[in-house]
Amino acid sequence: MKFLNKIVIIGLCLNLFGCGIYKFNQGDTGDAETFQVNFFQNNAPLIEPGLDIRFTNALQDLMVNQTNLDLVTEGGDLIFEGEIVEYRIAPMTATTGDRAAQNRLTIGVNVRYYNTLDEEKDFEQRFSFFFDYPANDQLTGGTKEAAFEEIFERITQDIFNTSLANW
Repeated sequence: MKFLNKIVIIGLCLNLFGCGIYKFNQGDTGDAETFQVNFFQNNAPLIEPGLDIRFTNALQDLMVNQTNLDLVTEGGDLIFEGEIVEYRIAPMTATTGDRAAQNRLTIGVNVRYYNTLDEEKDFEQRFSFFFDYPANDQLTGGTKEAAFEEIFERITQDIFNTSLANW
């Protein structure tokens, strides 16, 4: 037993100290010191009021929390802009009576990223994600909040990974 305990302790120490100070959530910001997130206007065929400002704020929050960059309103070293191009609710699965058992909310965002210090890293790309919920539920209140939170978390993290993670 004592031998097994020593192995476990050594393994834990190697795991804890072997990682050093490397962080997975801080992207490669190079020499950049600032970033800006321009307002993402909602150009989707179906308009959800307030979705544009909520998404813009979600992207700003993620960048503030996962980088050491300062948020500015103009002249940023890294610039994110674009528009919401999709907001769609569609039935996903059917019951035996040809009724929807589950609905899916899909949100799509077109993003343009500019790195003013390294133009080779600029891109324009569409990001989207979805949230499934029971057809008996209305997309209001807690269901809507959960949907937005999950979708925004995934889309903003995908934008971060594409622009700064360099994987």
